[in-house]
Amino acid sequence: MKDDDSTIKSRAQWLRSTLNRANQEYYGLDDPNLLDSEYDRLFQELIDIEHQHPELKNDTSPTQRVGSEPLASFESVAHETPMLSLNNAIDARDIQQFNRRVRDFLKHGDAEVTYFAEPKFDGLAISLRYVDRVLVQAATRGDGDTGELVTENIRTVRSIPLVLPKTAPNNLEVRGEVVMMKRDFDALNRRQIDNGDKIFANPRNAAAGSLRQLDSKITATRKLSFFAYGLDQPDTTSARVVSQFDLAIRIKEYGFSTSTLSNVVYGLTGIQNFFDHVQKIRSELDYEIDGVVYKVNALQDQQKLGFVSRAPRYAIAYKFPPQEEITQLIDIEVQVGRTGALTPVARLDPVRVGGVVVTNATLHNEDEIARKQIKIGDYVVVRRAGDVIPEVVRPVLERRGIVRAFLMPASCPECGGTVFKEEGEKVYRCTSGMRCRAQKAQSIWHFCSRRAMNIDGMGEKLIDQLVENQLVESFADLYELKAEALVTLERLGQRSAMNICKAILNSRVTTFNRFIYALGIRNVGEQTAKDLAFHFRTLEQLRAATEDALVEIPDVGPIVAKSIRGYFDDAYHNQVIDRLISLGIQWGTSEQVLKSNTFANKTFVLTGALEKFSRDDARYEIECRGGTITGAVSKNVDYVILGAKPGSKLKKATELGIKTVYESEFITLLELNDE
Repeated sequence: MKDDDSTIKSRAQWLRSTLNRANQEYYGLDDPNLLDSEYDRLFQELIDIEHQHPELKNDTSPTQRVGSEPLASFESVAHETPMLSLNNAIDARDIQQFNRRVRDFLKHGDAEVTYFAEPKFDGLAISLRYVDRVLVQAATRGDGDTGELVTENIRTVRSIPLVLPKTAPNNLEVRGEVVMMKRDFDALNRRQIDNGDKIFANPRNAAAGSLRQLDSKITATRKLSFFAYGLDQPDTTSARVVSQFDLAIRIKEYGFSTSTLSNVVYGLTGIQNFFDHVQKIRSELDYEIDGVVYKVNALQDQQKLGFVSRAPRYAIAYKFPPQEEITQLIDIEVQVGRTGALTPVARLDPVRVGGVVVTNATLHNEDEIARKQIKIGDYVVVRRAGDVIPEVVRPVLERRGIVRAFLMPASCPECGGTVFKEEGEKVYRCTSGMRCRAQKAQSIWHFCSRRAMNIDGMGEKLIDQLVENQLVESFADLYELKAEALVTLERLGQRSAMNICKAILNSRVTTFNRFIYALGIRNVGEQTAKDLAFHFRTLEQLRAATEDALVEIPDVGPIVAKSIRGYFDDAYHNQVIDRLISLGIQWGTSEQVLKSNTFANKTFVLTGALEKFSRDDARYEIECRGGTITGAVSKNVDYVILGAKPGSKLKKATELGIKTVYESEFITLLELNDE
C-alpha cells in the first residue's frame, strides 16, 4: 500500500465495506464467507490505519460497532447496557501488552494481576432478562445496542431455567452463549442428510440458525445448550460478590451451566499455562471453543479500568491459532489402504493451520469431492481440528481460475490391479489383496501397531523398505527376519536391528483379542476383536463360526459377520495364520484373559500421566476384571484413576463426589481384586 492520502483513504473504505459485509454474513445471515483468521487480519489493519489517521475514523466503522443490525423478521429490543465485544490477542506479544496496560493503569508495580480465565465459546451471545425471577426476555447481541427478540426460541433450550431459585435477585440479566454440543451437531447433520436438507458447516452456524427459526417448534427439535458467563451490572457492594470468580459461583447457584474449566490465574505465567492447557484438551471438549477469555478478577478493578471504544479494558480474548486457512489445491493423488480402499488425498501448497504446516488433506471419496464441487487448481478452505487429519472444507469459488476435474483411476495406482465399488458403498477398492504392495505394507504396519502385536520400532518407513526389498511378504515373514538382513536397509545400524529382532520375538506372547485385531479383518476394530475373543474359546471355534453364530454377538451385525466369515474362507489368510502359530505366536484362552469378574458393572476414567502403566495396559487390567473404561467424567463413573497432572477431570470428579484413586492405590485395588 502506497503511503499517500488517496490510497490510504481508499484502503480504509474497502476494509470498512468488507468487514461490515462479513459482520452481516456472520451475525445476521449465519452464512460466513470470510475466515476468522482473515477477518482478524483485516480488522487489525483497519485499527492501525485509524490510529495513524484519526480523520478517517467514522461512526460506520466496524471498529466502533459490534456485529450487525438485527434481522427484520424479528422484533428489535434495546439492551439496557450495551453487549460489547472483546479485543483479541493473537499471540503472546499481544497478551504481554494487555497485561502491562492493566498493571500500569492499576499502578500494580511489580505485583502480578489476578485474572479470571474461562474458555471462549464459539456460539451465539445471548442476554436473558428475569423479572420476579421469571424469564421474560431473551435477546441476541445484534449490533451491541439493539438485538433480536428470541424469547420463545430460548424457552426451548432446556439448560436455561425458566424460573430462578429464591436465592436469586428479583430482577436479573444473565449473559452467556448458546452453543450446540458436538454430538448434537453430528446428529442434526445426519438428520439433515436423511431428509435431503442442507447440512450445517459447524456447530456455531447450527446453533445460530436454530435459534433464529421463526417457528419455535423447529428450534425445539434442535438440541441447544447455554453457558452463562456474566451478569449485567452485578451488585459489587455485596460482601459475597467482590470478584469475577465470586460472580461465576453465584451464576451457578442460580441454576445456570458454567464452564468447569474456568479458574483464577496469576500474571503472564498463569495466563500462558492456562491457555496451553485448554488448547491441548480442546479437541476433547463436548463443545467448540476458539480461545480463552481473561478478565481482571477484582470487580472494583474492572470498574476502574472501564471501557475504551467498543471493548472493556479489563478483558481480552486470547484466540487459538486459526484452524482454517486458504491455500491452493495443487493436485489430488490416490492412496491405497490395507483393505484396498482408494482414498483421494489433496496435495496442497503448504499452509500453516492451527500452528502446524499442512501439505496434505483428506478428501474422503469421489462422491465427497463432487458434493463439495472441488476441482484441481482451486483455492480451498483447509480445516484442522486438534490432532485430527486435516480436511478440505470447500472451494473458494470467487478465486477459481484454470481448474480441472478429478477422475478416480480405472486401475489401482500402486499395482495396476482392478478396482471396483460395491453396491451401497462410496469407496472404490483394489481387488489385488496382498499382491498389492500398498495393501501389503499397510496391513503389516497395522499388524505391528501398538494396539495390535505392539512390535516396537516397526514404523511405516521401515516396513516400506522391507516390502520394497521383498524381505517381508506377509505377517509371518516378520518372525523369520534376521538382524543381518535388517542392517542392509537404509539408516538401520546393528544395535537398532538387534532391538527390532528382540521386539519381534517378545511380541509372540500376546492376547487373543490383540491377535484378532492385528489380522486386520475388515470392519473389525478393537472392541469387536475383544468381543470375539471373549465369545469364542479358541481360534478354531472362531474360524469355524458361521455368519448366524457371529451375529449373535452384541454389536456384530450382518456386514461385520460377512467380513469375518469372508476373511477365514480365504485360503491365503489361513496359511498365514497357521504359519504364525508354527512360529510361536501364542495366547491364553478367554478364561485366562478374563482374570476375574470383580470390576463387573464398574466404570473407570483415566486422567493424567501414569508411571507404572501405559494407558493400554491400565485399560487391559480393568477390562480383564470385567470393568469398562470411558473418557468423560459423569455421575455414572465409579472410579477416576489419577496420574501426574490430572487436569479438569479431577475437578469434575470432586464436584460430583466420585471416588478418586492415585496410581499406587490403583495397584493395590488390582491386587485386592485378584485374591
